[in-house]
Amino acid sequence: MQRFGFALVLLGSLFLAIGSAAPALAQDEEPAQELPPLQLLTDYPSQVIGIDETADLDLRLRTGTEAQIVSLSVEDLPENWTADFRGRNRLVRSVYVTPDDTATVTLRVTPPEDVEPGEYSFTVIAEGEAAEDELPITLVVQERVPANLSLSVELPMVRGRPDSTFRYNATLENEGDEDLTVNLSADAPPGFVVTFESGTQEVTTLPLAAGDSERINISVEPITRLEVGTYPIVVHADGGVAQASLELAADVVGQSSVTLTTPDGRLSGQAEAGAETTYTLLLQNTGSAPARGIEMSHSAPNGWTVSFEPEGVDELPPGQQQEVTARVQPPDNAIAGDYVVTFRARPEDASNESMEYRVTVRTSTLWGVAGVALIAVAVAVVGLAVARFGRR
Repeated sequence: MQRFGFALVLLGSLFLAIGSAAPALAQDEEPAQELPPLQLLTDYPSQVIGIDETADLDLRLRTGTEAQIVSLSVEDLPENWTADFRGRNRLVRSVYVTPDDTATVTLRVTPPEDVEPGEYSFTVIAEGEAAEDELPITLVVQERVPANLSLSVELPMVRGRPDSTFRYNATLENEGDEDLTVNLSADAPPGFVVTFESGTQEVTTLPLAAGDSERINISVEPITRLEVGTYPIVVHADGGVAQASLELAADVVGQSSVTLTTPDGRLSGQAEAGAETTYTLLLQNTGSAPARGIEMSHSAPNGWTVSFEPEGVDELPPGQQQEVTARVQPPDNAIAGDYVVTFRARPEDASNESMEYRVTVRTSTLWGVAGVALIAVAVAVVGLAVARFGRR
């Protein structure tokens, strides 16, 4: 009997615990939020348009009950304005809406041609079989800045040599209220290649948002040897509704080119030890600009003396030449043989020009005569000695 009473108490406690836990579980689970019977939505209910523009508004319709056909209309549309609804590029007046999907439709609103700047409001009405919804819309009409591109450069003329690359830093700016895609091109004389860089990338087309600007590096590279002169380059920026152009110039200046040789082309000669020998050198300017401040220098074996007359040339015009006398003296104790002397000509605005000249050194004839005399004396002394002491 006691066991039966204990079982009843335990069973009652269990039911009490289940009953108290049920409300707690109900409080933890939030009920699912139900959608309204009909909703009419758009992301941008207030827009700014230009006087000559048409506004397209993307509308969305949702239902939280049952599928229904929803009729669409516009109330309080300003005078002489037109509005129509479009779905899949067709004019529509109603939309079929289901609970598990969102229907979309586009409202196109067109102001009259003589519309004045200002704020205009109207209401879109969505009327279903069991519910309806309204969506207020505001359009602000204002004068828009016409599309305009500007192209400017810091230095429109760059000077360089015939083999130089001419570089320009330009700025492209969209001064209108419309985003543009700008194509870049250039009109250049034959022999030039023009490239455009934005940042570190070579480009021919640039997207440019309204009011933005972009730095452009323009490189003009010659692919043939150019004559001295000024070459015009015209850069074009075409944004479709707006264009801009920029006039550049590549000023090609002359470049001297000095060669060093001899009048007959021979690069060797003879010299005597201890004696000064003169050689005639020939300076030629085969470039397209004067060679200025030409200095003569040399490299010779130790103990050799080298000088020039004149020691330098102030200016050598293009296509001209001038003779320079090189005075070379080997030392008295120079051994007979071949030696190399290097002659150099260095203009102030160009690289060195050098020429290696081979000099064959001969010993003096006086030393030869002296040697023969010494030998003769030695022979005579030996002969006398033999003759005298041989008789004994």
